[in-house]
Amino acid sequence: MDAKRVRRIVCGGMAAGAMLVGTLMAQNATTVQPSFVNTLMPQPAQLTAGDGRLAVAPGVTVSFDKTHDERLEGAVEWAMQRLKNQTGVLMQNAAAGATGTLVVSVDGPGQAVQSVNEDESYTLEITAQAAHLHASTDVGAMHGLDTLLQLVQSDGMGFWLPAVSIQDSPRFKWRGLMIDVSRHFEPVGVIERTLDGMAAVKMNVFHWHLSDDQGFRMESRIFPKLTGEGSDGQYYTQEQTREVVEYARGLGIRVVPEFDMPAHSTSWAVGYPELASAPGPFTVGHNFGVFDATMDPAKKSTYAFLDKFIGEMAGIFPDEYMHIGGDENNGVEWKQNPAIQAFMTTHNLKDTGALQNYFNQQLLQILKKHGKKMIGWDEVMTPDLPKDVVVQSWRGFASLSAGAKQGYSGILSAGYYLDHIDPASTHYAVDPVPASSDLTPEQAARILGGEACMWSEYVEPRTIDSRIWPRTAAIAERLWSPQSVSSEDDMYRRLAVESLRLEELGLTHISQEDASLRALAGTQQIDALRPLAAVLEPVNFDTRSEWTQAHGGTTLSPMNRLVDALPPDPPSRHDFGDLMSTYLQDPVGHPDEESALTSTFRSWSVQPEMMELMSSSPQLAEGLPRALQLAELGTMGLEALSYLSSGVPAPPMWKPQKLAILDDAEAPVALTRFTVLKAMRDLVNEVR
Repeated sequence: MDAKRVRRIVCGGMAAGAMLVGTLMAQNATTVQPSFVNTLMPQPAQLTAGDGRLAVAPGVTVSFDKTHDERLEGAVEWAMQRLKNQTGVLMQNAAAGATGTLVVSVDGPGQAVQSVNEDESYTLEITAQAAHLHASTDVGAMHGLDTLLQLVQSDGMGFWLPAVSIQDSPRFKWRGLMIDVSRHFEPVGVIERTLDGMAAVKMNVFHWHLSDDQGFRMESRIFPKLTGEGSDGQYYTQEQTREVVEYARGLGIRVVPEFDMPAHSTSWAVGYPELASAPGPFTVGHNFGVFDATMDPAKKSTYAFLDKFIGEMAGIFPDEYMHIGGDENNGVEWKQNPAIQAFMTTHNLKDTGALQNYFNQQLLQILKKHGKKMIGWDEVMTPDLPKDVVVQSWRGFASLSAGAKQGYSGILSAGYYLDHIDPASTHYAVDPVPASSDLTPEQAARILGGEACMWSEYVEPRTIDSRIWPRTAAIAERLWSPQSVSSEDDMYRRLAVESLRLEELGLTHISQEDASLRALAGTQQIDALRPLAAVLEPVNFDTRSEWTQAHGGTTLSPMNRLVDALPPDPPSRHDFGDLMSTYLQDPVGHPDEESALTSTFRSWSVQPEMMELMSSSPQLAEGLPRALQLAELGTMGLEALSYLSSGVPAPPMWKPQKLAILDDAEAPVALTRFTVLKAMRDLVNEVR
């Protein structure tokens, strides 16, 4: 087993384990045997809860009763290490010839190079006496092991597994996460802990966006100036890349590289200007947006270069697919280049769209030569595009559906853009094949699944976990579970538990907020900041982009402000909204909810400690208006509760004044927005 993986689990699990032990001690007063609480994420295709439970206690063992290879042994060892971290119980291998408490039964290792058609199904049977995991392949067994770990329950007497029968397989075969490492580079450690999180929620494709205008991140030994001059010194060596690919394989995850062309190619041209459609010179782009730089499709030398490069990359990335980008070519340089215009005339290419199609056709033959299939964004789909090209849709379901009707396989990313800072519920409602779809079963089968996208304009290694997790777990469930699994409230209930499990793996999406607030405040004593931080989140992508352009922000700008400390979709958004909704159903008849709201509103009052911390920190000081607004919201809330509980009507101008305050609070301040305004508006509108 990979020692580095074990270290990550041990280090990441200690804090969560301590918290869990404390919880168990608090529960020790009860001896009532609890029933099975389903916190699985994603939900399995079929689950039946039985009677009884299997104790996780010293003496439990694991055995194999069919084939098992090094990869499966490593997966089981890793799972047992995680189980030990969670419970303090070491599960050991059963004696030779003996049947273990957990029997892992796998028919065969599966494909040597995992493909989109790999069998990922498994069954898991747990009784009071034993557990039996069966899968056709190693990959299916890995999914079953992750489900087993999610099933662990506890009471004051110890840990146990509920008696269940699970038959599980994914709804979609392509369940991916794309990370853009061009705009902001992410070290190998970040990538590998992300892969750990992906495996935990049964995602199976890591889409690695390795080149763009802002940097070329993959070492080429044939063309060393790609990284030598186009990366600002931040890139992956071939050894590191092979390590990541092998690490991902050990988790049942495919690695699909993306090298963006013909546009988004400034970083290619820095070291090799002969590839470009304009004379240059070129420098690595540190700004954001759509650049003019585009490869020259009229030169044979361009294709000769790409032939050598793709051949080299094919030896590093074994997956059958390679992503070529193909998006957002504005055609400016092609229109301004006389030689390219003459080439278009000679080849009867009526516009730049036709020229890009010509480029894609040449590129497709190169990919096939090296045993690869092409994936591209929406723009690659032209009338004569071969049907074996996979189209990834960032434009929406209409584009995806149109492709499926024309015979193309597709992947949905529209609606799964993590950088847009949408809540998990928004992503959860997006379906690659919605119930309203008019696709035939044959056409629907061409939609392979979806990918969450983490574009990196506004993330760095310190903050990326909080932008990906836990929201991506909701997307993972949408892509794995039956379409009927759709309750937003239940999703959030289970997501809260899964978030803790993900942090135990070594992800930092929870701990990063406090670490960042401590750094901003310059002290460990940040309790006074928590009421405000709990109800703030970053503004959406468009708002931040407008601010960045207006203030000259670049990829070199530090991300050490209040907005960078805050996670998207914090628990307050759903929890406060749910609390308010319950209360407003019957304000007089819900005293517990009224009490909880009263306590919350009082915590929003102006606290001298908060104001002092924020005033003394340049980065926090820009958020001072938010602290004052929060105090107004708290006062507003207490007044509203008083009117509703007493039945006394508010003064005539009270409601318009409070709604105006809420309108003001909607405006961005320090690139932050409140999570509670909708619920507060509902409260105010309820007052008579």
